[in-house]
Amino acid sequence: MNSAQSPNFGSWELKIVPLKRLVNGTIAIKETMAVTMIDPFNVRSTPFEESHLLAKLKKAVICARLFESQEEKRSVLVHVAAFDLDDHSIYEQVRQDYEETRSCIIEHGFEHLTGTMGILVQPRTKGAGHGSTSRAFYARTQFVAKLLGIQ
Repeated sequence: MNSAQSPNFGSWELKIVPLKRLVNGTIAIKETMAVTMIDPFNVRSTPFEESHLLAKLKKAVICARLFESQEEKRSVLVHVAAFDLDDHSIYEQVRQDYEETRSCIIEHGFEHLTGTMGILVQPRTKGAGHGSTSRAFYARTQFVAKLLGIQ
């Protein structure tokens, strides 16, 4: 996995999002999508407009695939999309989510970040948690669903 804060492929960032089929047959986002690691020093000193979060979102290509089983014998590509940051309301909410995280780091410290913060993008433990101190920005499932047109 690439944990660097610059886009994976120079001019674009590939994100793979698993989908699941619900009992009623509809397709839904299976889990949140990691966007970029949080470097507390960098976030503290960087406004949203110059952030790694915005840079990665601007370059993201999201491939949604249907999760069928743990065996992963096949993977069905269902949809491909890019982040629509031209939508002012989405851009503004992501900016507010970033600034909430930034304010928390400045005023209370990195260790006070929680997954309950943010409407579209949340700062939370990277990985399974249980003692992990690293954090990343994650796109919430409803945000990813909106971007993919799966609602």
